[in-house]
Amino acid sequence: MEQKHANYGLGMSVFGAIFFIFGFATTFIITLSAPVKVIFNLSEFEAQLLSSAFFIAYPIMSIPTGKLIDMIGYKKTVIAGLILMALGSFIYVPAARIPSFPIFLFGTFVLATGVVFLQVAANPYVTAIGPADTASSRLNLTQALNSIATMIAPWLIATAIFKGLDLPLDTSQTPPEVAMQAASRVPLPFIVMGVIVLIVAVAILLIKLAALHGEESKKKSIWNHPHVVLGALGIFFYVGAEVGNAGLIVNYLKNSLGQTPEMAANYAAIYWGGAMIGRFFGSFMFSDMKSSKKITYALPVLLLALVSGAFVTDWNWTIGGTFMAIAIVNFFIMQIGRGKAARTLAVFALIAAALDLTTTFTSGHVALWTVISIGLFNSIMFPNIFSLAVKRLDNAELSSASGLINALILGGAILPPLMGSIADSAGYTWAFLVPAFSYAYIFFFAVKGHKLA
Repeated sequence: MEQKHANYGLGMSVFGAIFFIFGFATTFIITLSAPVKVIFNLSEFEAQLLSSAFFIAYPIMSIPTGKLIDMIGYKKTVIAGLILMALGSFIYVPAARIPSFPIFLFGTFVLATGVVFLQVAANPYVTAIGPADTASSRLNLTQALNSIATMIAPWLIATAIFKGLDLPLDTSQTPPEVAMQAASRVPLPFIVMGVIVLIVAVAILLIKLAALHGEESKKKSIWNHPHVVLGALGIFFYVGAEVGNAGLIVNYLKNSLGQTPEMAANYAAIYWGGAMIGRFFGSFMFSDMKSSKKITYALPVLLLALVSGAFVTDWNWTIGGTFMAIAIVNFFIMQIGRGKAARTLAVFALIAAALDLTTTFTSGHVALWTVISIGLFNSIMFPNIFSLAVKRLDNAELSSASGLINALILGGAILPPLMGSIADSAGYTWAFLVPAFSYAYIFFFAVKGHKLA
């Protein structure tokens, strides 16, 4: 029993680190679309192709990765993913020094392939390593660690790339020397990331992870489970909406609300920080913990919201306090879900849709905080959609289901360029109608789609 507990703890620790790594890489690439727009003098549609190059790896590689897991297991798949991430990171060095947008896109695809390996392996492992009733709680916890990284990445973009750059409001008027200066700042974060993931790969090679029961069993078809397919569509719309909102935030705040690029990137960090806060809430709200303890655990999370919101905005405690106040509202709204994954998902999807619509039809500080607040309501969506989509599957079906579900992360390749095209032609505010529609589908899945088993 003691050995089993040790294996469980080690498995959760390793995959917590994995979630952190691919969360950082994903958000760094999404936020990088803003400086790339400056470096290459791109339209918003063209800049969002960086997100497309990242997320197109999911439909291409997810199902083959599920089969790879069947062949070599979770551990070796994770190591291969880390090596690919390092290779993709190092490709950014020549891409930025030339600079070459096609090489940027190629490096992004290679890095994303590594992330696909990690994500297809990580989600089912965390789901299956413990009791089924608390799978959503475990996924929310590991996704919270993922979200710490997603909050750090935009802040790093603001600090390492935008800070001190004299950028005009209209980026098409950026002087060539300023664009080259921005390009010269890109390689260092990728070099650091590449070295770190290689070190993690070596560490994982040296440890022993618990095998899942049924991991070696004959694989079964998942196509007889409608809720898996509908859940995969839920992931399509969720990722498309989350990435689309995030990808436009910096340029929306800069062009529509007059924010500096550095400050706009800091607000993007708060958007991703909302996902972190909400997932920490979810990690105990979807557990079997007593209600009184849940309130106690909420207090340090709210303190984290205050401090993190202030930190990424150069210790602006007013902004940190506003972020904490919205987090308090988020926590109380989460009580409506009564600890039920589907019920909470339905409530959050409705609110996220309303926030996107409010962003479309308002302006100023109202629009700023409605678009930023969406991150808090995105928080529990991926882990809850995933856990509902794989519910009632046995371990022999998990890798195939994870491959299909992760393939539909394709939404992150399709919806952001669509939003970019709308922003170019009709203005940024109208682009936020796209994620509002996406959240409407997630509401359907939460209310009815997940029951079709």
